[in-house]
Amino acid sequence: MLSHKKIAVVGAGHIGGALIGGMLRAKLTASKNIKASRRSKTALAVLKKDWGINVTTANKAAVRGADIVILAVKPQVSPAVITELAAVIRPEQLIISLMAGITAKTIGQKLGQPCPVVRAMPNTPCLVDAGATAIAAGVHAGANDLAIAERIFSSVGMVVTLPESAMDAVTGLSGTGPVYIFMVIEAMIDGGVKMGIPRSVATILATQTVLGAAKLVQETGKHPAILKDEVTTPGGTAINAIHVLEAKGLRSVLIDAIMTATQRSQELSRLYGD
Repeated sequence: MLSHKKIAVVGAGHIGGALIGGMLRAKLTASKNIKASRRSKTALAVLKKDWGINVTTANKAAVRGADIVILAVKPQVSPAVITELAAVIRPEQLIISLMAGITAKTIGQKLGQPCPVVRAMPNTPCLVDAGATAIAAGVHAGANDLAIAERIFSSVGMVVTLPESAMDAVTGLSGTGPVYIFMVIEAMIDGGVKMGIPRSVATILATQTVLGAAKLVQETGKHPAILKDEVTTPGGTAINAIHVLEAKGLRSVLIDAIMTATQRSQELSRLYGD
């Protein structure tokens, strides 16, 4: 599917670099078929050294001749980048956008071409091949375009397909979600330290606890509430901890955080989508 495709990664930062590594480790294509662009020559030199890919500081040079263009720039710079690329983009090129809040319609309008556009919202665990990515097809994208995007993001984690109308909520849930869990882990570590556990040991225990709990949900297929109830004994430590978490509003705080991040993604669309 990808072995003979030329792939451009515009804005090859953390996630763009992770995708490059994932595709090459999964042998989806050869390093000679990938060209990456970003402003930092130092960062590009690292990518070239690590993966043997072609690099450039010129976005236009990256996308010329590419079959697939991955836009991995921040939404705040998207108007300038898309306008710059409009002069060289061809209608047959597949555009895969990682830009939060920027719709496929906006991308197509700014490019001035009826390109197939697939939006994707990965998250930072892609850096360790444990990402969660949602993809959505724009109006000109077909099943084959979605399949290509799914194959790319499957190299760095799991992939789900949703309608584009859900992408802002995905940004709030899984796109921003690692931040919530990092804060939970940090708080658990501090709690362990407060109760006398060395920080290095508390870090190991808290990290493995979160990892193990997530794996239990994944592998058993049980609802988290059921798994919670299975370890909550009458008068035990778990029910007392649950009482405090509920009283302090943990559930409501996380729901509010996802709602707020979703709304910010919608705001980005309004700010940079015109």
